[in-house]
Amino acid sequence: MNVFRILGDLSHLLAMILLLGKIWRSKCCTGISGKSQILFALVFTTRYLDLFTNFISIYNTVMKILWTFSIYLESVAILPQLFMISKTGEAETITTHYLFFLGLYRALYLANWIRRYQTENFYDQIAVVSGVVQTIFYCDFFYLYVTKVLKGKKLSLPMPI
Repeated sequence: MNVFRILGDLSHLLAMILLLGKIWRSKCCTGISGKSQILFALVFTTRYLDLFTNFISIYNTVMKILWTFSIYLESVAILPQLFMISKTGEAETITTHYLFFLGLYRALYLANWIRRYQTENFYDQIAVVSGVVQTIFYCDFFYLYVTKVLKGKKLSLPMPI
């Protein structure tokens, strides 16, 4: 049992619950990037498409390619959301919590891969490189989250003159 993977999955689940709760309560999706949500839908569609069959053939190769594509796409799918926040200069608190838990999910998966390498000698270069790239994209956001949102302030970015 890998605690980092379990915590990462729980963080991802919490991010999705926060997003759905925000949309459900406010009856709108203001502050949420539609482009990011479309990219995430594409990520998980291509990643889990092979669950409907067990046939191993050329199809299996195609599914492995789609899985790899989904891993790479997930690493950059958050960029439209981050660009949207930087363009508007601020984000709602619930949106920042959603983004924090998405980033935490990926950071915990990095810890999962480190642990798997130490205990199982397993290394998936595609997943590790994509996870590092995605976590780097979140680093600036994590800093703002810790210094502003956790202190009860609204997340606002300094706007260029």
